[in-house]
Amino acid sequence: MISIATWNVLHRVHAENWDEDVVRRWPDESKRIAAVTELLAARTEQVTALQEVSGDQLASLRLALTDRTVHAFRYPRVPKPRNGPCALRDPEEYLVLLIDSDLPSQEITAEAFEDDPGKGALAVEVAGTLVVATHVSGNRRRTGQLARLAELANTAPGHPAVLLGDFNASRATVASGLGPGFVVAGHPPNALPTRPGSASTSIDHVVVRGAEVGGAVVEDVDGLSDHNLVRATVTR
Repeated sequence: MISIATWNVLHRVHAENWDEDVVRRWPDESKRIAAVTELLAARTEQVTALQEVSGDQLASLRLALTDRTVHAFRYPRVPKPRNGPCALRDPEEYLVLLIDSDLPSQEITAEAFEDDPGKGALAVEVAGTLVVATHVSGNRRRTGQLARLAELANTAPGHPAVLLGDFNASRATVASGLGPGFVVAGHPPNALPTRPGSASTSIDHVVVRGAEVGGAVVEDVDGLSDHNLVRATVTR
């Protein structure tokens, strides 16, 4: 059994461009970055996927999380601020997988989607399981991107696969787009939304192929991001 989590931590430039509440709750980005790192350092999941990680946030994670192996993929696109100077020293954006250092892990592939240089996938083999962190576009490009994720998950025949991330779509849409053989974890009826205020309240998902997933829970991150954290367990 592997304990896993996924969380979109919200890149500061995106937060400012879209006028998210986080900007007002955390006017000092360096303090928010420290708080995000502190929260993650206290968690016990063996595998954690993170989306919208800024270069500043990644540096903080690498410095503090000495008990995790940090795998990161930098997107070709660098977010551009629309309303004044950037609050970050390093505004580049990353997909990240944090792996318990006791588990062997090896990067398999990392790529931006062909139709969106700011979304993509990071695939890492973790103790015989293929784990894919992803961030999917929230529009018609989703169809091809989900098909590509299904291809990536099937690159290791005989090995279970776990997809973690912000899919910008409902559970049913993700299941349909990935196709047969994939199971998208459901959340309890009274679960918190994974992204409060979105049209589909649950857009962050844990997906498995060749494994079982259970215990999916959405946890409140107390305003650190516009997304809540999702955790679950995967049995191979």
